[in-house]
Amino acid sequence: MPGSSFGHTFRITTAGESHGVGNVVIIDGVPPGIPFSEDDVQPDLDRRRPGQSALVTQRQEADKAQILSGVFEGKTTGTPIAILVLNEDQRSKDYSDISEKYRPGHADYTFDAKFGFRDYRGGGRSSVRESIARVAGGSLAKKILTSHGIRVVSWVSQVGSVIWDAPDPEAVTLEQVEAHPTRCPDPDSAEKMAALIKQLRSEADSIGGAAMICASGVPAGLGEPVFDKVKADLAKAMLSIPAVTGFEYGVGFRAASMRGSDNNDLFIRKDGATHTATNNHGGMLGGITSGEPIVFRCAVKPTSSLAREQATVNRAGEETSILTRGRHDPCLLPRFSPIAEAMTALVLCDHLLRWRAQCPAQYQAAYPGGGRC
Repeated sequence: MPGSSFGHTFRITTAGESHGVGNVVIIDGVPPGIPFSEDDVQPDLDRRRPGQSALVTQRQEADKAQILSGVFEGKTTGTPIAILVLNEDQRSKDYSDISEKYRPGHADYTFDAKFGFRDYRGGGRSSVRESIARVAGGSLAKKILTSHGIRVVSWVSQVGSVIWDAPDPEAVTLEQVEAHPTRCPDPDSAEKMAALIKQLRSEADSIGGAAMICASGVPAGLGEPVFDKVKADLAKAMLSIPAVTGFEYGVGFRAASMRGSDNNDLFIRKDGATHTATNNHGGMLGGITSGEPIVFRCAVKPTSSLAREQATVNRAGEETSILTRGRHDPCLLPRFSPIAEAMTALVLCDHLLRWRAQCPAQYQAAYPGGGRC
């Protein structure tokens, strides 16, 4: 299927469906000699895994990564890396009665319009199950970024009407995020979010929300000034994730009501380096990173699959009704963070390696030791 690859210098291609044999990612452009094993992949797969708490789908998947190529004696060889994750707990029979019906909020109708038929088991290729391949690929991107002092963390900032704004996004830690099943770092807000998710599940309904992503330690100079702006690639990466309906960075849509004198981030010298006094620009100016933390937010819609009857039409164009069976997340946010982190890491790793090739002097000035890759 066209459109299943992402990135340039560091590039992934994914394959697989919700109820197929498994999902696979092929990672190309990986520098040789990087220590890498399944142990590097598994932590983020476990964070994305279904069945991890009472707040998510109860589909039971081990989600064990298998590296099939590109690694020898514990190090990357420079050739394409293939990682496979098998599906083990599909219940395709749950979807047999909707094979001719279009689920509201899903891609059933649009897949039929494009291809003339569709895989109706789960969400098929458009299922969030596909994101497991992205998370596997992102684990290697994260490792490369870590060797350059770059850290990516995502957390849940909103579920329904419950909102928590981090006073200092750069100070949020992975340990704080993982302390509660909602992945909201604030304990009080996390409990309110959990209560709301449980309430919606009991009503056979779902709820949406938002997640914040912060990348710290990113050097100034990544990105291209026109079509491959970092902000544009991050927006594409996030909007390619199922259920994401919005993307904003820095002050985002608040800039629409601000004056230029308030929106501009004034340049200062701090610790012998150039910085900005504020970070309304979210770490990106002219599509190129400024050296300040990259901060952005994603809006995530409510889960479309509902265990309640809804009006629809079938493939023949006849009006009917539908009730979606199966196991589904009442809220997608608790499992969203590792997916958002992976896609962010893929974008930044790609631009970092492009910068190294295009502007070696600037790269060497930022990383005199070569960043260990």
